[in-house]
Amino acid sequence: MKIAHVIMAYKNPGQIERLIKSLNHPNFYFYIHLDQKIDIKDFEYLGKLDKVFFIKNRVLCNWGGYSFVKAIMSTLKEILDTGEGYQTLNLLSGQDYPIKSAADIYSFFAANKDKNFISYDQDPHKKWWNHAVKRSELYHFTDLSFKGKYFVQAIFNKCLPKRSFPSAMLLYGSSDSSWWTISAECAAYLVEFMPSNPKLNRFMAYTWGSDEFLIATIIMNSPYRDKVINDNMRYITWTDGLANPRIFTISDIDALRATHKLFARKFDTTVDETILDELDSIYVNQDR
Repeated sequence: MKIAHVIMAYKNPGQIERLIKSLNHPNFYFYIHLDQKIDIKDFEYLGKLDKVFFIKNRVLCNWGGYSFVKAIMSTLKEILDTGEGYQTLNLLSGQDYPIKSAADIYSFFAANKDKNFISYDQDPHKKWWNHAVKRSELYHFTDLSFKGKYFVQAIFNKCLPKRSFPSAMLLYGSSDSSWWTISAECAAYLVEFMPSNPKLNRFMAYTWGSDEFLIATIIMNSPYRDKVINDNMRYITWTDGLANPRIFTISDIDALRATHKLFARKFDTTVDETILDELDSIYVNQDR
């Protein structure tokens, strides 16, 4: 069984190198999508590592923009088109890190090769949904690049009626839904879905934070919903009022060791690299 780890990256090539090396396994392969607006020069050396490949069709990604989802979709298509026969695709950011050994991670996915691990919160009364509804009801010009775009966006949202999701699909998502592990068959379904639904594609172009609900929604309204486990196997901690997860430090080591999750996010070597050293001593070195 071959597993493709898909790494969405935009900074810190040294930390990405650590991530790749921490997941050293004969059946693990790595595909790096580097944001198109980032100079690839400092990252090119990563392509010399074993079983590491760069995605050729790079997409310029804006934080919160639909462009990030488009980057994920085109990356999945490029990987599937290689014909390498990957059974599982595991989506990571450059700031994720394993909190189990590579051997244990492989064994887990091999035992669940037909399952899809993605977190979602369908309860409309939860705080996340109350906030997230504005991501599709209002116009968001995040991926547009003209002067005064946010002024025009405000006028649109003041004068025009609320937007309605252009499909009868029940919406799924959560603050943790952006990162997941899915089967190759499910990935192929995703890749084919958006081109087959141009109206939805146009609608999503003016949403915000679509990575937190669109892919979960498509999968949970697909034939693969019965093979979904509502757990993305990522340990993530959110701090109220902040738009990004808390960065882990060495003070979090006990919590990371105690969880059943396979990965955690997020880490930043410019903030605390000792936490990665400690994780390596526990999990990476045991495989050697």
